[in-house]
Amino acid sequence: MQAPDVIKGHILIASDIEDTIEKLEKRLQNFRVVKFIEENFKIEHAKLVTAEAYISESDTKYIVIGATEFTDVAQNSLLKLLEEPPKNIEFIIVSPTKSNLLRTVRSRLPILQTQYNHENLDLEIALGRLDYKEVFAFLKEHARVGKLQAKLLVEALFYRATVLEKLILTPAQLDNFDKAYRLLDLNSRPQSVLAMILMSFAQER
Repeated sequence: MQAPDVIKGHILIASDIEDTIEKLEKRLQNFRVVKFIEENFKIEHAKLVTAEAYISESDTKYIVIGATEFTDVAQNSLLKLLEEPPKNIEFIIVSPTKSNLLRTVRSRLPILQTQYNHENLDLEIALGRLDYKEVFAFLKEHARVGKLQAKLLVEALFYRATVLEKLILTPAQLDNFDKAYRLLDLNSRPQSVLAMILMSFAQER
């Protein structure tokens, strides 16, 4: 009954696709990662992705799709796969712009609009068992962060939740991550944005 709430993987918006995927591989070194990196992602590449996705796995396998451009036909052919991925398969799509991707693709995976630049943001916080005391301590520690640093913290929290802790995020939690970037771009207080994300985890306990 909870299947519609399960979202595998995410979309990364990054100008340097190869560098971003290289960093992803380092972070996912304990998992199998299969890459499909193309200048223009076409239907023949989508067929290879589909074939790879249906190779059964006993542990999580990440299929990373990176391209400067994506044809509509190729994207449409992957829609059902993205919506109902095989067991233990997670997709990560890397694109230089959000506009490269069809709205139907964007609706199936949460979007991170910054690059993987948080090597030094290994957060000592357990989102899966978060309490209010830890929320307030985190907000106090990051009380003076600016907009850019706040975006990196949001990205690091998303990475921690989905990759390190392997949490299945609720629709509300996913929506908070997606809204966080827009709120920061509108100059919302970074602490308020971080609090929005963290409190949703504390409340889900």
